Amino acid sequence: MTRAVRLGAVNYLNVRPLVHGLEARPDLVTVRFDTPAECARLLSVGAIDLGMIPSIAYLDRPADRIVPGVCIGSDGAVASVALFSRKPLGDVRTIALDTSSRTSSMLVRILCARRFGIAPRFLPHAPDLSTMLASADAALLIGDPALFVDHRAHAAEKIDLGEAWTAMTGLPFVWAFWAGPPAPAVTAIVGLLQTAAEEGMANAEAIAVDYCGGDPMRSAVAAEYLRRCLAFHLTPRALEGLRVYYAEAAALGLVPRTVPPAFFEA
Repeated sequence: MTRAVRLGAVNYLNVRPLVHGLEARPDLVTVRFDTPAECARLLSVGAIDLGMIPSIAYLDRPADRIVPGVCIGSDGAVASVALFSRKPLGDVRTIALDTSSRTSSMLVRILCARRFGIAPRFLPHAPDLSTMLASADAALLIGDPALFVDHRAHAAEKIDLGEAWTAMTGLPFVWAFWAGPPAPAVTAIVGLLQTAAEEGMANAEAIAVDYCGGDPMRSAVAAEYLRRCLAFHLTPRALEGLRVYYAEAAALGLVPRTVPPAFFEA
């Protein structure tokens, strides 16, 4: 009997539409949930076959393949990746970086250099806004902590990084996608993952309510986020945004090289 393909997904709301219904197919796939950075690590050590990896991590593994047509992306404001600052951006000298994702940390560095016009010192930090702002002028948070936090209670301004990227480039941003080593078993489930994404997008409201345990206020925020803020199709325009992101990172010396995305056969 063929072993089920081991999927590693991120432990945030934003991935739930992409794994919709997969629990009903244990014969084909298993799913575990971790931070984006941990997904990339698990893929690198062979603990999973396919990971929802931060888009920057693909440059570390250019022989991998990407599931076509599916991503966690945004075109404008994303709500779940943001800088929180108690100072005007021009006065920010230190930024605490959420250690959960390299992609967002790299984006902050690009935006500081290319859009915000600042050169702060970056401090890796666990994702807790109170302690981050106690040790730095501003803080990067990603995922659920950024989406659900009440930044006004922390007397902080929220600067949406998806919005800043699109304002700078006119393009979407690709935060993460399914990727892993080419293998017949993985190629065989590409269609399953594409179908799961389509069905998940069509069931955003129910996914939000289930994820938030029925809490009406959080469910409303979650549903609006899934419907309005995220783009789950890896379109040609999204791929152009990805290429520009890689080029910007390389131009600043943040990565040694760029590689063109390569895909599993659909």
